[in-house]
Amino acid sequence: MEKIIEVKCLEHTYPNKTTVEICGLDFTVNRGEKVAILGPNGGGKTTLIKHITGLLKPNIGGTVRVFGYDPAEEFNKIRHRLGVLLQSVDEQLIGPTVFDDVLFAPLNYNYKPDEAIQLAENILEKLDITHLKDKVIHHLSGGEKRKVALAGALVLNPELLILDEPFEALDVKSKQEFIKIINEISERDQISVVLTTHDVELVTLFADTVYLLASGNVLSQRGTPEEILTDAELLQKFNLASPSIIQLFSRLKLSGLECNMPLTVEEGFNLLKDYLHSKAGY
Repeated sequence: MEKIIEVKCLEHTYPNKTTVEICGLDFTVNRGEKVAILGPNGGGKTTLIKHITGLLKPNIGGTVRVFGYDPAEEFNKIRHRLGVLLQSVDEQLIGPTVFDDVLFAPLNYNYKPDEAIQLAENILEKLDITHLKDKVIHHLSGGEKRKVALAGALVLNPELLILDEPFEALDVKSKQEFIKIINEISERDQISVVLTTHDVELVTLFADTVYLLASGNVLSQRGTPEEILTDAELLQKFNLASPSIIQLFSRLKLSGLECNMPLTVEEGFNLLKDYLHSKAGY
């Protein structure tokens, strides 16, 4: 498969002399893949994202390639192929109104005004936020701001979407809604996605591949959500716990229930329903 991101043993020292080394495994993302980087706060997730997006350049060692280019040196060659949603959306939203903000990127890329307007209207419709078009950004809720920032990241139809802790300050319902939007857009438009989070409950709803990044900045595990999130002993080493549904079925299996391990509530419900039906004889 085509690798669109390759990061090898990243080493970077910040001006305050803090050194971050993200080694252990090479970090790779294939075209069309949805990747979650899972780890505690302060583990180095944002440092990795900043190097992938060209905001930082390794100043000690390591290599970063996105679509075959060094993003820090050759960002102009990849910027139209990349959409980014930052952890702090207020730093990313710059237009006075929603439409002004979403329109900014197409106009900045020298699209003709009528083409830019069409792109902005299309993405607002895709994300079902056309009703926010004329709203003043300052007056939006946290969830609405994130949707507008996502619209700005997607307006130019990127091949790769980077989401750094996109669920901050969102309630559970909003988080699930956000994940649903990302999944639909990724599948429909064949966009590769990289998402950082410390929320294990949501990884099962999103990722094809999971990386574990420890607080010591060691990228030490890569696998499917099933491989990573059902390994309670492994997760404990990273100060993480399995999603609640996995914890529940692990206890049920210890009590004698024979079934596969579900990753989501929906899967768990269907397993229990089938089990109860089989016990009832129909």
